[in-house]
Amino acid sequence: MDSFAFIIHPVDPKRDVTRKYPLLGKLLPVDVIHFVSRFWPPLYLSHITGARSAATGKEIEGWLIAVPYTAPRMLRLPSREVYRKIIAAGRMAEELGAQVLGLGAYTAVVGDGGRTIAQALDIAVTTGDSYTAAVAVQALHSAAERMGIDLQQTTVAVVGATGAVGGVVAQKLAREAGRTLLVGRRRERLAEVGERVQASARGEVVLSLDINDIREAEVVVTVTSAGGNLVRPEYLRRGAVVCDVSRPRDVSWQVAQARDDLLVFDGGLVRVPGTVDFGFNYGLPPDMTFGCVAETMALTFEGRFEDYTLGKDLSLEKVDAIEVLAAKHGFRLAALRSFERQLDDAMIEKVKLHARTGVDDIVTG
Repeated sequence: MDSFAFIIHPVDPKRDVTRKYPLLGKLLPVDVIHFVSRFWPPLYLSHITGARSAATGKEIEGWLIAVPYTAPRMLRLPSREVYRKIIAAGRMAEELGAQVLGLGAYTAVVGDGGRTIAQALDIAVTTGDSYTAAVAVQALHSAAERMGIDLQQTTVAVVGATGAVGGVVAQKLAREAGRTLLVGRRRERLAEVGERVQASARGEVVLSLDINDIREAEVVVTVTSAGGNLVRPEYLRRGAVVCDVSRPRDVSWQVAQARDDLLVFDGGLVRVPGTVDFGFNYGLPPDMTFGCVAETMALTFEGRFEDYTLGKDLSLEKVDAIEVLAAKHGFRLAALRSFERQLDDAMIEKVKLHARTGVDDIVTG
């Protein structure tokens, strides 16, 4: 049976350690968890079964492996130390029999976007970012349609446009957006991405180093490595659609508490074909996963055991190709979810009502 492995890492140390080790998660303070993580080896989490291609009927298996560092920890530690831990997890995947390895969340962000990891391993490696980008755009289309927003008549903002996923999401959205606003932190890199986006853009492309400028946009997608709470309630215009692809989330929990006129949802979530059992609760419903995991699984269904998405500059052609491939095997956009809750029709109608009747003055504490 063809197989894959996928590397994840804790986002919330207490909560995520508790999922694997209930007693340790309950007793150990966060700073102790961080300290111990430097000496803790990669962890075997679960065996994944039951995923079956809708096109061929082929069944695959996989494994979840954890690198014990949180995102802030990976950003603070020397990159060589983080590389060693990820490569050790990759070696575990090889020993289990995996033919392709997916890098989840910050394990795909560290250093050179997976290239060093791929060079050190004997199996194929992908970050999964191509399908993450494709699914984020699909989700934005769904959300905008349900909110009655025409992308061709509005400003679409991409926060984190200088990143791997953000840059290619901007290219896809600019094909149809009336106006595209690219927000980043590095001026030279932002200008470089802006030129690439403008080449295929339908309308005007605007660059900004100030996140406050997203208040101009009715549609916002945010995908950064900022580490959480980047997008605050006062930054968003009334009635905006906001797709948060980042883990940890870029959109502050305060947004959900303070703004009932916004449609905020998690990007990059899909349903897996077959009766998949991930064998481990990583915070999603049983049949649902992230786009990066789905890319790894789709490549396994197809028998494409080759490095696919690597580096910081993603190919728009590869994004389009993996979108077609995943659809062929039965991966489908999941229902929109916001802060662990599914957004049903009634909730979206309430958002639309508050967007029409609310006021622009936002009170923050």
